[in-house]
Amino acid sequence: MKHKRRGLALIFNHEWYHYEFRMPMRKGTEADRFNLERRLNQLGFEVKVYFNLPAADIHKKIQDAATSDHSDHDCFLCVFMSHGEDGHVFAYDGKIEIKELTSPFKGDKCKSLAGKPKMFIFQACRGLEHDEPVLVTDCTDSAEDQPEENRVEVDAATLYTLPAGADFIMCYSVAEGYYSHRETVNGSWYIQDLCDALGTYGDKLEFTELLTLVNRKVSLRSVEFCADPNAIGKKQVPCFASMLTKKLYLRSKQN
Repeated sequence: MKHKRRGLALIFNHEWYHYEFRMPMRKGTEADRFNLERRLNQLGFEVKVYFNLPAADIHKKIQDAATSDHSDHDCFLCVFMSHGEDGHVFAYDGKIEIKELTSPFKGDKCKSLAGKPKMFIFQACRGLEHDEPVLVTDCTDSAEDQPEENRVEVDAATLYTLPAGADFIMCYSVAEGYYSHRETVNGSWYIQDLCDALGTYGDKLEFTELLTLVNRKVSLRSVEFCADPNAIGKKQVPCFASMLTKKLYLRSKQN
């Protein structure tokens, strides 16, 4: 991690979709985008943000990034915030297979990233079940504490995932088979807690240790305000799959 530049970070943020999908608007995702962009900039990433892109444009942005020269970069990071289904995430006008996002960055295709960390973060549902509470724990901020009503929603559908290859780390907002929760004002639980951890420990903790901390922070939350009464009191636990071959630190660069 001693290259001239930290690296490129892509954020694909999806708030609404083509009417044919009949998918609900993802209120709160703009708060996630703002927080992520700020934290990643603080860690030295060159951040590029894209809003509600159609699938063809996403493929182009991915290919442009994969064919760029990363020789003077430490690593690469991509965040995708949307709905998910059966190994896919949703663009504005269609589904994209997750491996289509990751495979262009494998070492045999993107040689300037060979042996370097490639981080993918997915904020999306991975199932149709709510995680049941076991102990009484902290709740989300109440609606009365917010400038406007803050309720919890879920990111629809199912997301099944596969490992991506050496030196990848795949980070998911929820364990497979469960709903991922998002507050309509503050943003998703996972991105909120990830950004808090990056702000406090991003240049100190080893990255998988930081992700474990985020798992714990999210697991201490529970649903308090939600239009679905069956969701009240339910929980969420994120997960990650690491194919890293070395420990990963995003320590501050010396000028």
